Amino acid sequence: MAKKEDKKDAKASGKGHHYDAQDITVLEGLEPVRKRPGMYIGTTGLEGLHHLIWEIFDNARDEAMGGFANDVEVALLPNNRIRVVDNGRGIPVDKHAKTKVSALETVMTTLHAGGKFGGDGYKVSGGLHGVGASVVNALSIYAKAEVRRNGGIFMQEYKQGNQKAPVKQTGKSKDNGTVITFEADPEIFKEIVYDWNKITSHLRQQAYLVKGMKITCIDAREYGRKIDADKVFYLQELALDTPTMTFYFEGGLLSLVKFKNQHQKPIHKNIFYVEREADGVQVEVSLQYVDDISSRILAFANNTYNAEGGMHVTGFKTALTRTINNYGRKNNLIKDKEDNFTGDDVLEGLTAVISIKMQEIQFEGQTKGKLGSVEARGAVDAVFTETFGAFLEENPEDARAIIGKVTLALKARKAAKAAKDSVLRKGALEGMTLPGKLADCQSRKAEESEVFIVEGESAGGSSKQGRDRRTQAILPLKGKILNVERARLDRMLASTEIKALIVAMGTAIGDVFDLSKIRYHKIIIATDADVDGAHIRTLILTLFYRHFKQVIDAGYLYIAQPPLYKIKKGKEITYAYTDVEKVRILGKDTEGLEEMEEKDEDEPEEESEEAETKRNSKVSIQRYKGLGEMNAEELWETTMNPEKRVLKQVTIGDVLEADKVFDTLMGIDVASRKSFIQSNAKMANLDV
Repeated sequence: MAKKEDKKDAKASGKGHHYDAQDITVLEGLEPVRKRPGMYIGTTGLEGLHHLIWEIFDNARDEAMGGFANDVEVALLPNNRIRVVDNGRGIPVDKHAKTKVSALETVMTTLHAGGKFGGDGYKVSGGLHGVGASVVNALSIYAKAEVRRNGGIFMQEYKQGNQKAPVKQTGKSKDNGTVITFEADPEIFKEIVYDWNKITSHLRQQAYLVKGMKITCIDAREYGRKIDADKVFYLQELALDTPTMTFYFEGGLLSLVKFKNQHQKPIHKNIFYVEREADGVQVEVSLQYVDDISSRILAFANNTYNAEGGMHVTGFKTALTRTINNYGRKNNLIKDKEDNFTGDDVLEGLTAVISIKMQEIQFEGQTKGKLGSVEARGAVDAVFTETFGAFLEENPEDARAIIGKVTLALKARKAAKAAKDSVLRKGALEGMTLPGKLADCQSRKAEESEVFIVEGESAGGSSKQGRDRRTQAILPLKGKILNVERARLDRMLASTEIKALIVAMGTAIGDVFDLSKIRYHKIIIATDADVDGAHIRTLILTLFYRHFKQVIDAGYLYIAQPPLYKIKKGKEITYAYTDVEKVRILGKDTEGLEEMEEKDEDEPEEESEEAETKRNSKVSIQRYKGLGEMNAEELWETTMNPEKRVLKQVTIGDVLEADKVFDTLMGIDVASRKSFIQSNAKMANLDV
C-alpha cells in the first residue's frame, strides 16, 4: 500500500513520470512530411506553396543539366493544379529491388528516394536531399505521374502521398519524358494563390543558368473551356489562348549580366565571362561594372540560388580584390605610396554572377541559402584569378575603366569615413544626445518600445498627444528625405533627417552597424495616404533596404495603416481602411450621404425631436488625406492603439526582385521607371 502511495506522489510531483516505449511515436512513409511540413519546405505560407513548384521543376532541370533534356514546361491549370513536363529519360518504372514496387512509385511515395544519392544517374543535381517529388506528393490532395519511356506511357495517381493503384501502362509513345501534375492540399496550405510574376522570374533565372534549356510557362488558370491535358505531352501543343512566356538563352550567365544591367550605364564595354572546370568543380562567372554605388552579386550552386553566398562567393571576392590590385600595381595605375584597394572598393558598382556545379555538395541549413563546400572556394579562386587577370591584360581600355571606377570608390570611401567619424563618434554610438524633434518613450526596453516615423510637424503634434508615452516614441520628418539609392554615406550623413533617424534607432550605420543596440523593436512608418505620402514611404523603405536590411530581416520594420474614411451614422462612428470596406459599411443605400462637418462644440444642443430623427438618419463621411487631419483621440483609436490598429510588417520575399524594383523606381533610368509605373498603376490606389 505504501509503495502505491509513493508512486502516486511521485507522479503528482512530476518525478518518475511514466515514460517507456509506448510513448515513442513512429511515423511511417510520408507521415513526417504532413506532420511537420515546415521542416521540408520552410513554411506553409505562400513561399512554401511556390516551393512545391520549384521542387518538381528542379527534377526536370537536373535532367537538362545532365544533358538528357532540353525542353521543360510549367503550366498553371484551373482548380490550382500545376503541371510540369520535361523530355528527359523518364522516371524508371521497373520494379525496385528494395521496395519491391515500381521505381516510379518508390520515388513518389518514399522519402529520401531518388537518383541523386549515388550511382551514375546524375553527376550534378540541385536536389541535395532527394526529397522533392515525394514531399510534393505528400502535401498534395491530388497528384499524378505520367512517364513516357521504353515505347510506353505509364501512369500512377496519388492522394496525400499514398498511391491510389499500382502503376499501369495507358498507351504507347515514341517520346521520353515525365509529366507531374499536383494540387496542393488546402489542409496544409490555408492560402493557395500562385504568383505568375514570381514563377516566371524564377524560371527566367533558371534558363540563364542552364544554357540551351528551353522553359515555357503557361497560365491557363482562367481558361474558360475544358483542357484535355491527358491527350498531349506538352500543353503548348493545344495552342491555348492563354498568357505564355518562353525562356531560352545561349549566352548563359553573360546573358544574365546583360539583363541585370539593361537599365544601367556600363563602365566598360566587354563583359567578362568564363566557364571552366577545376578540381572537379565546374566554375562559371560573368561580371561587368556599371555607374552605380551598389553591388549586385548573385551566387548559385547546382543552380540553387544562395542568398547568403558561401564559399564560392568568398573565393570570388578574394580573387577579385587580389587580381585588380596586382594589375594596378603592375601597370603603375596604383602609386607606390597609395593604399591597396579594399574588398568594398572593388565591389562598388559591380554586377556579377557566380555559378558552380559539383557532385558532392554541402549547404548550410535546409534552405540551401549558403554554400558550405570548401572545395568551391579554391576552385573559384583559381579559375577566376587566371582568367580575369588575362581579361584585364587583353582588354586594356576595359581594365583602365575598371581601375578608374575602383579608384573613385576608394576616394569616396575615405571621404565617407571622415564624414562618419565626424558625426558618429564614440559618444554617438554609446548614447549621443537624441535629436530634439524625437519625442522619446519612457521605456528603455527595446522589445516593448516602438517609434512612429511621421510625416511633418502637424502629424507629429497630434501623434505626440495621442500616444502611449510609456512605450511609443514619435519622430517627425520634414519633407522628403534624401534618395539614398545613389547617395554615398558622407552625403547621407549630411542630411539632418537621416542623421536624426540613425541616432534615434541607436544602431549606427555602415561598418559599425550593431543591431543589438537598436532602441525599438517596432519602427513604424506612418505617412499620409496621398502621392507625397507614398513617395516619402518609398524613400524611407529604400533607406532601410540599402543600409538597414538587418532591421527588416529581424522583423522590426512596419507600415502603419491609418483609415481612409470616418463614417458617421447618427451617433455611430465607424472607420474604413479601404474603399472596399467603405462600400461594405455604407451598403447600397447612400441617400442622405453628406460630407462630414465637425460640429461646433459651443453650438447649442437644443433641437426638435423631428430634427434629431432627421439628423440621425443621415450618413456623413470624412476622407482623411493626412494624419494631421486627425485629432489625438482619432489617431490613437485608429492608428496607434495596439489593440485596434492595423500594421503591415515589411518583409523581403524575393531579394532579386526587390533589388530590381528599387533599381527601377529609385535609379536614374527615367524610361524604365516610367514603364514600371505605367504597367503597375492599376495596382495602386492614390489620391492625385
